[in-house]
Amino acid sequence: MSVLHNRSENVRSLLRVLLGFAVFSLMSVQCQANDTVKVLFIGKQPDHPFATHMYLHTGEMLAQCLKLSGNIETVVSDGWPDDAAALKDVNTIVLYMTPAAEFLLDGPHRAEFKALMNRGVGLVTLHWASSVHQKNFERLGPAWMSYLGGTWISNVGLHTGKSPLRQLAPQHPISRGWEEYELHDEYYLNPTIGEKAIPIVRVMAGDQPVVVGWAFERSDGGRAFGTTLGHYYRNFQQEPFRRMIVNSILWSAKVEVPENGARVELSVDQLALPEMPAR
Repeated sequence: MSVLHNRSENVRSLLRVLLGFAVFSLMSVQCQANDTVKVLFIGKQPDHPFATHMYLHTGEMLAQCLKLSGNIETVVSDGWPDDAAALKDVNTIVLYMTPAAEFLLDGPHRAEFKALMNRGVGLVTLHWASSVHQKNFERLGPAWMSYLGGTWISNVGLHTGKSPLRQLAPQHPISRGWEEYELHDEYYLNPTIGEKAIPIVRVMAGDQPVVVGWAFERSDGGRAFGTTLGHYYRNFQQEPFRRMIVNSILWSAKVEVPENGARVELSVDQLALPEMPAR
């Protein structure tokens, strides 16, 4: 009788442990589902002709796309944010502006940026932001490459024209949900891509193949994506292009990219350019 009683107690104890584990696992899954991902967009005021380099407007539009992907908080800042709360719990930073190497590594906020990188915050750079000025490459290049995995040295060569946008890593999460298509953009020639970076997309600039996007997993645990595409705002109005960019933001924030790619369906009004400023 005593043996049977002990066995029953053992079974009940085991069931209690299993039930507790199941409840804990369920709560962990719910916690993960409810965790907010925070994305900080950094842009600047216009410095190019209207409909090109639409830094802040593009950030606002991409922020609307990200809201379709779940519990994602977005902040769009004109320059480095003055409010420290904007940096709190940020998961990834997206820069669309002038060469970001100087902005991040030479600016007064360089210590804050380094601290974010050290804790594994993601980094995404669009078009000109993916660069460093030629005169500063020797001084800033090694640190910049360690964060982004590659760069374009401004201005070693440009080409504008039409090209198929070809996937070089179709199994990568950034490549999900879109296929090769033709775009018209300004291409930065002769990019510098590190050995550990993964080339993601390529164009043909005349008869010259040019890598225009790469992914990089940093030694600090962070993820980075750099692309030199994005001169014309009309490219962001194309669904495959938006999906590639939003996929890269999610991936850099360590959010699982859906098998069919991120949702990026916005209305015509949401995708429209703002009114052209009066001269």
